Parts: sequence; structure tokens; C-alpha cells
Amino acid sequence: MNFLAESFRVILVRNIYMRKFGVAILGLLLSVTIAHAQQLPDSNARKHTLDKIAGVIGSSIILQSDIELSYANYLAQGGQENPAIKCQILQGLVSQKILAQQAIIDSIDVKDDEVDNEVDRRMREMSARAGGDDKLEQFLGRSLIQYKDEIRPDIREGMVADKMKQKITEKVNVTPQDVEAYFNKIPKDSLPTFNKEVEIGQVVFQPKLNKDEKDYYRQKAEGLRARVKAGEDFGTLARLYSQDPGSAPQGGDLGFADRNAYVKDFAAWAFKLKAGEISPVFETDYGFHFLQVIERRGEQVHVRHILIEPVITAASLDRAKAKADSVYNLMIINAKIGFSAAASYYSDDKDTKYNGGMMLNAQDVQNRSTMIPSDKLDPQVALLIDTMKVGEISKPQMFTDVTNGKKTYKILYLKSVTDAHKANLTQDFARIKDAAFNDKINRTVSEWFEKRRKETYIKIDPQYQSCPQLQGWQTPPMPDAKL
Repeated sequence: MNFLAESFRVILVRNIYMRKFGVAILGLLLSVTIAHAQQLPDSNARKHTLDKIAGVIGSSIILQSDIELSYANYLAQGGQENPAIKCQILQGLVSQKILAQQAIIDSIDVKDDEVDNEVDRRMREMSARAGGDDKLEQFLGRSLIQYKDEIRPDIREGMVADKMKQKITEKVNVTPQDVEAYFNKIPKDSLPTFNKEVEIGQVVFQPKLNKDEKDYYRQKAEGLRARVKAGEDFGTLARLYSQDPGSAPQGGDLGFADRNAYVKDFAAWAFKLKAGEISPVFETDYGFHFLQVIERRGEQVHVRHILIEPVITAASLDRAKAKADSVYNLMIINAKIGFSAAASYYSDDKDTKYNGGMMLNAQDVQNRSTMIPSDKLDPQVALLIDTMKVGEISKPQMFTDVTNGKKTYKILYLKSVTDAHKANLTQDFARIKDAAFNDKINRTVSEWFEKRRKETYIKIDPQYQSCPQLQGWQTPPMPDAKL
């Protein structure tokens, strides 16, 4: 019973955890890989440092270094010293091997281009964290092509294992009766408590400069471009005048990246020009830029740029307020348009305008939940919402972004309020259904493993044979057989 209650609690917050875990894995993969690469420049260094085999699963092996690498990652992300974590790591690796081997039997595979795309995606993220391809190659002690070849088999195996797990669980579903039965097994004193939650819509009006106001900043960028064309050093001018805080200290250098790293207009010029060429001044959401291509390698380009960021004027703020007042009048006074339509037509916020203006819970974006815990709201929004009734639409208010200081006008709509409460089927059916479904998924996979592990040769190093997670997994030795 307690296990079910704990499972329910864990599943309810799984989306938050999995996102953090995904980011943590990327960070620790890079940090530990860098550490290994700096110490071991040889492309075969990883093989040279193996001290033993930690497990044999069918025809596959798990190396001690694999476990140590994952454990170092765990520590690098702030985890506490806990040798038991290594047991969990080994269990995960054993499970992946069993899934991958069954996938071969069931003729389940992934296409080469799918693997290549995943390898490229991971490399892009690692490159961004390292500060560019050159720095990443320096960290790794090998070329990116070599490193891609090294990690491709492991990535393929992981993708195949995921596909096998999907096949195992593809027919799993839960009925309302299943959900009720799952909920009723949870001890009443173990039910989670949910904080007060609200559903909020917004129509956002960003202040925008007119042509005359923009021209000042465009001309400033044009002047810097002319100085570069006349022979002045691009890097020096970028350090002195570029308003991109990420690249200005490096002389505007953005390193190597692919198209996906840049907004559309920036990418268009970066991949159109030849090495050494300088683009015209062009505008993006960030301001006015011009860039120079340094080198092109296949689908990646090395560029540097100078950014001039326009400053919002008092007049542009007044225009934004006037537009917000006009839209408010259309909704409230003239009743000519509903809130959802107003958001779609007039809002400048790309994240909400196509969602009827409804704000999403940043901790549950995967499910596109619009229920937001009140303690997670922007304090400015929370303060205004506290004065509103359900169904009410606020007058336009100015808000200041705490991260960049930029000001906008917003019209808010309070769609619903759910007070703090203990989990119950009436208010939380969707959540409980989600938890029940995941519990059934986990039980289905566990039952599958229970059968497959008995049919698979598994040998675990004595160091891990006491792991609770692996008890009963090892194939019993043959009589008189030596380890």
C-alpha cells in the first residue's frame, strides 16, 4: 500500500524530474567526457583504462568504466555520495542490454538516419555547452567524426531498447474502473496535497519602434559595418560596440553551429555567404546585425557578428498601451470579440497566442497543462490575480520582465481557481489516470523483465551481487563451475 502511494506521488511529479534529469545527463555527459578527454587524448583511451567487466548479459558486456562514468555524472550534478546509486546504474544498463537483445529477436531496429539525427542532436548540445566545435574537439582530444563513431553504437542500442519497450507497452491502457481501483489502494493518509492552482490567459502587447525610431539603430549598425569594410578590425569593434553579451567579449565569435542554432534570418545569411564575406545589416527579433562568415564545414558554419539592440522608447510604450486599451474595449465594453480570439489576433506572445492565450504550466509543458500552482506564478501576475474573480478580465497593466527588464502591457483572464486540497477523483481524475497508467506500464515492463531475465544468461561481478535491485537476476552457476 505504501509503495503504491509513493509510486503515485513520484509519478505525479515525473515530468519535472525527467526534464531536470535529461538536462543533468547532458551536463554530466559533457563534464565527465571532457575530464576523460583531457586526461586521455588517445581515441582508444576509454578502452585502455577499463579495469574489469562489471556484467555479462547474453552476448554483451557492461564495463566498470560505464558505471563509474554515470556515477561521476551523478556527483557532478550535486548528488550526494551514495554507492547504492551504482546499483541503480547497473540495473539500468542490464535492462537496456536485455531489451536490445530481444529487439534483435523481434526484428526491431532503428534506421541509420534516425541514429544519425540523434547523434547530431547530442553533439549540437555538447558543442553549445563547450563553446563551439573547436573547443569540444579540444576537450575530447579527438575529432568530432571520431567521437561520433565511438558513441553511435551506444546511442543505437539505447534507441532500439526504447523501441522495444514501446512494443511491450503498446497495448497498455486504463479504464475508469482501473483508475478508481488504483486510487482506492492508496492509504488516505498518504494521499498527496496539491497547492492552490489557477488557469490564466493573457493577451500581450509588446512596445514596438516605428520606422523612424528604428532607423537610428539601423544607421548605427550600418556605420560599424562601413568601418569594418574600410579595414578596421571586426573583433575589436564587436568587443567595443556589440550588444550581444554572449559573443561580444569573444569579438562577436559564435563558433561553429548548424542552422537550428540561429533564428531564420540570421541562418539565411550565415549559410548564404562564402568564407570572408560580410552580410548587409539585417533585422531580427533581437535587433540589427551584420555578420561575417569565417569558415564553413558541411552543414555547420563559423561566424561572428555585431548586434545593435534598439532601446524601447516612451512613445512606443504609449502606443502599446493604446492598443491594449482598444482591444480591452472590444472585449469588455463593445463585446465584439472573445478573449481567446483576441489573444489569437492581437497578442505578441508566441507561446500563448495559438493556445487561446492560456499560459502553460512550465513544470508540465509535456502535457500542455494550463493548471499553474499559484506559488509558481510571476509575483506581478499573482498580485493582480488575487484581486480578480473567476471569469474576470483585467484592465491592461504594465509588467516588467525580471530577467531582462523589458516592459510589456498585458490583459489577464482568470479562467479557474482550484483551492489547495487532498488528491481526489473528482478534481484530480486526469492526474490519477496518468499515475495509474504509468503504474500499469511499470508493472507490465517488470513482468516482462521477470520472464526474460530467466531466459537470459546474466553474470554480475561480485561487487554488485548484493545490490537489492539485482537480487535474483544472476544466472545460477553450473555445478562446480568457477567464476
